[in-house]
Amino acid sequence: MTRNGQSTLQRQLSSGGAIDHDGVQKEALVEAARERGLAFMAADCDRARSRSAVMRAIAKAVDFPVYFGGNFDALYDCLCDTVLDQKVGIVLWLVKLHSGDPALADDAAQIESVCSDVVTFAEENGRVFCYIIEHAGKHPDPEPGVAAARYGEG
Repeated sequence: MTRNGQSTLQRQLSSGGAIDHDGVQKEALVEAARERGLAFMAADCDRARSRSAVMRAIAKAVDFPVYFGGNFDALYDCLCDTVLDQKVGIVLWLVKLHSGDPALADDAAQIESVCSDVVTFAEENGRVFCYIIEHAGKHPDPEPGVAAARYGEG
């Protein structure tokens, strides 16, 4: 990453909000977040084919409590609590969210809206919340005779 790219990333990490994943290397982001004092969390959404599966991936990455409800209000509440638990804030990377799947298209938009709302909450509470949603398009169609557990492997 160039010096200007690093400066741009540092500015984004300071102000919070959405970060475009194009051209951002995970290692560089983790290091920049660490330098800024932000916790880095990545949710692997590649195998998620439903809202509940995406919520489980996020809950696992962020270490939500057992009572996490798995709906959008609960996602907002838990992300806000997680932001407040940190000294500076967090960076959340949703890895390969298949927003091109008909079953996830609306949910992906709602998740993005929740993340945007958490940015505002973080700002109002002296914290930073940054997020990256790596849109991965549609899952491949199932192949006859291939177990569903194999999808998402690369």
